[in-house]
Amino acid sequence: MGDRSGHEGLRDVLVGVLGGVEVRLNGVPVPLGHARQRSVLGALLVDHDRPVPADSLVDRVWGERTPERARAALRTYLSNLRRALAPTPITITRRDTGYVVTVDPAGVDVDRFDALHAEARDTDDPERALALVERALALWRGEPLAEIDTPWARSVRDRLHLRRAAAEADRVDWALACGRHRDLVPVLTARAAEDPLDERVAGQLMLALHRGGRQAEALEHYRRLRASLARELGVDPGAELQRLHQRILTTEPVVAAGAAPTPVPRQLPAAPAPFVGRVEELDRLDTALKAADHAATVLISAIGGAGGIGKTWLALHWAHAHRDRFPDGQLFADLHGFGPTGDRVTPDAVLRNFLDALGVDQRRRPADPDAQAALFRSLVAGRRMLLVLDNAADTHQVTPLLPGSETCTVLVTSRDHLTGLISGHGAHHLALGVLPASDARALLTARLGVDRVESEAKAVDDLINLSGGFPLALSVVAAHAHTRPRLPLAVLAAELRDLGLDALDTGDPAASLPTVLSWSLRALSDGQREVFALLGIAPGADTDLFAASALTGRPVPDTRRALLALEDASLLHRDAQGRYGMHELIRAYAADTSRNLPDSTRRAALTRVVDFYLHTAAAADRLLDPDRQPVDPEPTGVPARRPADLAGAMAWLDAEHANVLAAQQVAAAHGRHRVVWQLAWTLYTFHYRRGHHHENLALWQEALAANLPDPPALVHRHLGVAHAYLGHHDEATEHLHRALAAAERQGDPTERANTHRQLAWTWERRGDDRQAMAHAHQALDLYRALDQPVGEVRALNQVGWYAVRLGDYDTARAHCLAALTANRRHHSTASEADIHHSLGWIEHHTDRHHQAVEHYDRALALFRDLGDEVGVAGTLEHLAEPHAALGHTDQARAAWREALELYRDQGRTADVERVRERLDGLGTT
Repeated sequence: MGDRSGHEGLRDVLVGVLGGVEVRLNGVPVPLGHARQRSVLGALLVDHDRPVPADSLVDRVWGERTPERARAALRTYLSNLRRALAPTPITITRRDTGYVVTVDPAGVDVDRFDALHAEARDTDDPERALALVERALALWRGEPLAEIDTPWARSVRDRLHLRRAAAEADRVDWALACGRHRDLVPVLTARAAEDPLDERVAGQLMLALHRGGRQAEALEHYRRLRASLARELGVDPGAELQRLHQRILTTEPVVAAGAAPTPVPRQLPAAPAPFVGRVEELDRLDTALKAADHAATVLISAIGGAGGIGKTWLALHWAHAHRDRFPDGQLFADLHGFGPTGDRVTPDAVLRNFLDALGVDQRRRPADPDAQAALFRSLVAGRRMLLVLDNAADTHQVTPLLPGSETCTVLVTSRDHLTGLISGHGAHHLALGVLPASDARALLTARLGVDRVESEAKAVDDLINLSGGFPLALSVVAAHAHTRPRLPLAVLAAELRDLGLDALDTGDPAASLPTVLSWSLRALSDGQREVFALLGIAPGADTDLFAASALTGRPVPDTRRALLALEDASLLHRDAQGRYGMHELIRAYAADTSRNLPDSTRRAALTRVVDFYLHTAAAADRLLDPDRQPVDPEPTGVPARRPADLAGAMAWLDAEHANVLAAQQVAAAHGRHRVVWQLAWTLYTFHYRRGHHHENLALWQEALAANLPDPPALVHRHLGVAHAYLGHHDEATEHLHRALAAAERQGDPTERANTHRQLAWTWERRGDDRQAMAHAHQALDLYRALDQPVGEVRALNQVGWYAVRLGDYDTARAHCLAALTANRRHHSTASEADIHHSLGWIEHHTDRHHQAVEHYDRALALFRDLGDEVGVAGTLEHLAEPHAALGHTDQARAAWREALELYRDQGRTADVERVRERLDGLGTT
């Protein structure tokens, strides 16, 4: 390879949110468009490399002033940003859960700020620490995310300002350590005037004055602060400030004559090594600690999460990193709330150990537990101490151990949510989740070394995906690999894939994920354990309350209480939409426990939940297309949900789509063949309007595979349509002709008419409009003979559509207008949208562009009301054409851009390329 030394930095990218949102490439600003468009990028950058759901993105950018077409505008802005960022390595992609901006964190100012500040805190050299923190603070250019004025942005700014304030305070400490006290006096005097009760600022100012030979002023400032605290809050200065005051008075530490120094306990176990990630969680603990400096109550942070998620590691890492904030000592107790024996440590036993650590002679220790707790609170009052209470079972085990002094800080870890601690003692709850992929990779790298991880990158990716970011699972995998250095990581990945949880059972209870999870079940009732087991075999990855009620066969209130108990035990989590889910490994463990249930219990549960999905999907389908023949599910005692309107039906289907697909698989596995094709039928309209063509094909293939003696004509018809949407023309035609033959055998003229209408559409997609017209006429004749006005309207519009494609505009217009007139008697919104789309096409191709725009606008509004994203995309693409013909360049560009984003979301590659070419042809002016 040639010498690259002269090319270093050619693609140097700097990304800024600590001020206005900006991107610089080799020092040159990248044009990002107007303020709202930059706001979208800023909203993504705050959570870069993590998906942000579209609804959250809209809320971040517009807040309470969200316009009606915010989602459409969002797609346009994202498309514009992709083009603007094309010269840089920064990418914006769409994932199932939202949009992701991918960027090197080393180039993002807020990440660089945090990294520099953290590096400064890690060094023992104050000169180096000061240089690092000053570099960090220099990254601030102004108000963060200056373009966005929403509640979310204000919350982000508040958090960033807290981090900046922490860095500023640290900078002063290091500057004092470097002897720059004279320069700091004016700055600290001003800060003390702004916040006269801030004891840290007061201590810094006193120290700067003292070292500058101004001892009297330092002591006077302390006197004024003490008076202000007594007057405003009724408290004395903290122990740390009192000690500084004493040192200034005497110029050296003093211990009273004859008095033994109070023991300073250092009970923290060793810090975890290596420790990776958890930046956000550590930042939240730091923020809580800073806020506690001004609080009048003890700071309690409750770290919750599933067994093996890393609660203890986080607590110990944070505690060791902040030992200097607790000069009077650190106390630690493992409460054994969840463990192999099930024997919890009593609060009395912990108190006795704490009193011993604090130097209390056993002869002076009271026998009464309440008196012991009171003595403990007295001993720690006014002292800067940290208590780490690990692995708590519940609030009752923790409450007697809480100090009463605001100078103390308490960290509690538990699988239980400790609701009583939060409501009764104001604890800050910190829920711990899995590690993101980048942190999981860093953990494996720290354990196994860079060379091994990089040389087997694909296997590492597999291990990360299979472990789902679960820290204990990653640690078990790393231990296996570390003790078997010659074993390829691909072998471990294969074992984890094939064996699942069994591959994470080490035989050591504390390092076996199934064993660690089993400890969480001990605190549950038999009924709650049964609900947990059934959730492990439920169709789909998550559930809502009503589906869970159907699964368990329990009333909704009882089910809710059981789910709350599982959530409190950190075996279940609830997302922002109120849906319940499990980590994949916990779900696998739940499925394992379900084997202990009778087969009849499991089968009955799955029957109930499949019936729930079928009946609810059927009710939703009737709202989507009231003119479509409904399925007739067998009556069941399972209560289905009944969406109130079209929007509610689409929302339910969007949320439950994956679960209904999974329900069909369950029905097939249990031989419920009629249910298999009924589920396919209920999702057809939804799949069509959302563009889920691959899923639609899979459903109907499953329906065909069902053990039916003679598959109904409609099965072959829908299979043909599914193939046609995906461009499988031969398969589509074959299935549609088999549908015609089956309809003839079954004596079903309505199905014949429906099949001819679908054959017409299929031949259109094959490029043969004359064949399409022939089938459309046959469908029209059959619908008329059957006196089916809705089918006649759709066939009339279809004949008009093919007439215009064949150049017969008068026939086309006459048929479409006749369809529109007939539809007014039957009020089919879907048909009206299709007809206006056809009329728009006719008017555009007869150079009546203004009329074309009117028809397309009407069709677009109707398709949006229906939630028909396929219809919206096609109409937008065609709407742009008369706009372009009229010289409305901005409107044409906006329509094509929105169509482009929809086609991308629907995976329609050919349509994307076609619209991109049209946009390129329109120009950029």
